[in-house]
Order: sequence, then structure tokens, then C-alpha cells
Amino acid sequence: MVNLKGEHIYLRALEPEDLDFVYRIENDTSLWELSDTQTPYSRFLIKQYLENAQQDIFEAKQLRLAICNTNDSTIGLIDVFEFDIKNKRAGIGILIEDEENRYRGYGKEALSLLVDYCFKTLHLHQIYANISESNSTSLKLFNSNGFEIIGLKKDWNFDGEKYTNEYILQRINA
Repeated sequence: MVNLKGEHIYLRALEPEDLDFVYRIENDTSLWELSDTQTPYSRFLIKQYLENAQQDIFEAKQLRLAICNTNDSTIGLIDVFEFDIKNKRAGIGILIEDEENRYRGYGKEALSLLVDYCFKTLHLHQIYANISESNSTSLKLFNSNGFEIIGLKKDWNFDGEKYTNEYILQRINA
């Protein structure tokens, strides 16, 4: 059995009480580049999303979990997306919201817990991440968890001024 609790953080399903946190994340324009978001989300839409977030991953093809610290404060989100049961693969994304919670090992612990969940519970063969070439912190995080760069997508994203490259990283369940 996979445990979604680590030494310093734990992962849990989203709750209606997460409305303000998710609203803040989804409407922070500095983070839009990470999620390909181009428009703000209303509280109403996020509330509807949270009401439907309990949908089974096999039906929704995605799963978003809250990353919480030992004080039960929500500090980030971690996602499984493009869940493909036929090919046994999915993408992973992670975000730690505040600078004060970054570089403390929370992301590494959360990623490790989710990787275990994907391999041991969902029985995935492979997981992948799409990371901007300039996001050295995320590249280091995923690399430290056994992900390998398998390709570079040139001029993949437009940041409003120029095109940027994006790496695709992969980890095979060995």
C-alpha cells in the first residue's frame, strides 16, 4: 500500500475549503506560463471544479492533490494529467506556492510520494513532465527523482515576447 504521507508533508484530495488557495494559484499571472493558462478563472468556476474534483482518475483522466505541511497548511499542488490507462502513462506537474516554502525539500518529498503512487497504485509504466528550459529548479527536482531528459521542444511556448524551449522528461517504472 502506498502512503501519501511523508516526513514533512502529505498529499490529500482537494476540499471545498481549498477554494481560496486554488483561486489564488489559478489567477496568479506569473504562474500562467507553467500551466499554459491564458485567462483568469472565476471563483464560481473553481468552486464547480472543486465539487467535481472527487471524480475517479480513470474517469477524469487527471488528479490534483494538495500538498500540505505538518501544520495542515496547504503549500502547493501536485497533478497527474493526461492519464492514459491503455499505454499506462501520465504527466506530472508540481507547484509550491510561496517562496518561503520552496527549497526546503517539500517539492522533492511530494514528487517522490506521487511517483510511488503512480507506479505502485496506478500501475503506470511511465510518467513524464514538460519543463521550460529556463526552469533549472524544476529540472533539478525531477532529475533528482530519476527523470531523464528525453527531448527538447524548440520554440515550444510563447511568453508574450519570445519563443522558449521546453524539455520533456520521462521516468520508466523499472
